[in-house]
Amino acid sequence: MQASVLTLVRGRRAHLQRLMEGLASQTRKPAELVIAWMQDEPFADLPDPGCPVRHVMVPGDPMPLARARNRAAGAAACELLIFLDVDCIPAPTTVESYLAAAGGQEGLFLGEVLYLPEGAVGDTLDFDRLDALGQIHPSKPTVPAAGVRREPDAGELWGLSFALPRARYLAIGGMDEDFVGYGGEETDFAVRLSASGLPFFWTAGARAYHQHHPVRVPPLHHFDHILRNARLFRERHGRWCMDYWLGQFRDIGLIEWDEREIRPLRRPEAAEIEASGRDTGRLFS
Repeated sequence: MQASVLTLVRGRRAHLQRLMEGLASQTRKPAELVIAWMQDEPFADLPDPGCPVRHVMVPGDPMPLARARNRAAGAAACELLIFLDVDCIPAPTTVESYLAAAGGQEGLFLGEVLYLPEGAVGDTLDFDRLDALGQIHPSKPTVPAAGVRREPDAGELWGLSFALPRARYLAIGGMDEDFVGYGGEETDFAVRLSASGLPFFWTAGARAYHQHHPVRVPPLHHFDHILRNARLFRERHGRWCMDYWLGQFRDIGLIEWDEREIRPLRRPEAAEIEASGRDTGRLFS
């Protein structure tokens, strides 16, 4: 079995460079890196990731996240798709571990992600330093010490790092491109994959390091997209997603929200959006 690594890019040049350097350090190299560019043109003078690079152009506003994933998956040549967020540096054993897991059973495989503080990544990749400085997201479980562990909750899928057979991705039609802008498309994808009978597994050794960037809490800059996509998800599945963010919007008086509907009260003001990003040292959204 061979693996294609897929990533989506808009901006974040330095983060992409580190992702590519991480791929060059793999104990087992992927067969290719597929970059879906959500911008007008690719960056020039990128590092060698140790494998061929395939480019697909998927411009559009708001960011066409679902369409970019689908285009990348359609362009990929390998049996196993490994999705890595552009902010993530793969540990040296990430590709090898995902391939080993996929060789043992069919499933969707989830990797551990450690969040890095600002300044954690130096001029060269020091994985011991990244291990020491990285923090596990407080809402995520620990991964197994070896092998895989079944995860019954499809909602644990996160887009930062996961792998699955290309055939299973294509069989359910990929991600739903009706989800436009930020939020909802990954959870919808997870629900449909789980309903298709594909099991989910946490995977030992498939660690990634999330490079620091400012986050907004609550994510007021995505207010309109979150409301729209939450409503679409409820229409599709009969329940809400992004409950945590909807609760934050409710708590600051932007919406009324119950089990049936969201009622907007007002849109966030520019000063509120600005204030939501002032804690520049925060790691988690």
